Amino acid sequence: MKNFEVPQKEQVSAANQAIFGNLEKGIGFVPNLYAAFAYSENALSTYIALQSSKTSLKAKEKEVVNLVVSQFNNCLYCLSAHTAIAKMNGFTDEQIIEIRKADVSFDSKLNALAKAVQSIAENKGAISDEIKENFFREGYTEGSLVDVIVLTGDKIITNYLFAATEVPIDWPLAKAI
Repeated sequence: MKNFEVPQKEQVSAANQAIFGNLEKGIGFVPNLYAAFAYSENALSTYIALQSSKTSLKAKEKEVVNLVVSQFNNCLYCLSAHTAIAKMNGFTDEQIIEIRKADVSFDSKLNALAKAVQSIAENKGAISDEIKENFFREGYTEGSLVDVIVLTGDKIITNYLFAATEVPIDWPLAKAI
């Protein structure tokens, strides 16, 4: 099997080099998984547009989606990256573990979100009436549900890219659960 090397800035297209420069300015480095997107002329810009698109979900809610989907798909790269990002958004290590298990004791709204995301990931989009009713009862809307599905798809893309490429993880490793 061919191992994917992480492409360096000078090895990618001019358009992707510009994106690398923006990533370096914004977060201080080009994450290896983003670099893997740059093998394609268009995938990196397409993915960044998807990832940065507007959503009704707040930053913490987005991290719930990212962590639950990545846990379901056993993506250590994304779990590691989003553990770090979740901490930057104010979650503790214990809360992050609860989120990954989709059993959030510290916030009923985030628990309803985590349960919905887990169901979406496990059942290819299907959600039981009970889980959906609880999701809506906690204040989410039909639009929120659509946004959750888009964010789930976003995370599946990176989970699958890591599974296919196995690029080195350049984030502090997430704890196994």
